[in-house]
Amino acid sequence: MIEDNPDNRLLVQRILTADGYDVLSASNGPDGIEAARANKPDAILVDINMPDVDGYTVTAKLREMTHLTRVPIIALTANVMKGDREKTLAAGCDGYIQKPIDIDHFPKQIARYIEEAQLI
Repeated sequence: MIEDNPDNRLLVQRILTADGYDVLSASNGPDGIEAARANKPDAILVDINMPDVDGYTVTAKLREMTHLTRVPIIALTANVMKGDREKTLAAGCDGYIQKPIDIDHFPKQIARYIEEAQLI
């Protein structure tokens, strides 16, 4: 997970860990890119609005990595204006989850993206 807000990182980590996921987290785009380069995650969650490198740029850099070709990249974003979802998907994200997240439904959403990627 690549998220600059520590409260959001902690929330997502707690929710997914409680559901059996191992969660690696990065507080900025460059660290997230490096973590993805060093590991083969099942999915990558990326915040779109980060101060150093935005999520669109991070996604583009992740999509250049051949070992991540089939790894779903899911935007976690507060961007909910008309066209934001389409812009996120056009940037290379496979999914789009609006903040605030629904903590009861969130693990199922992540599982669905991972399962769909494995079917390809």
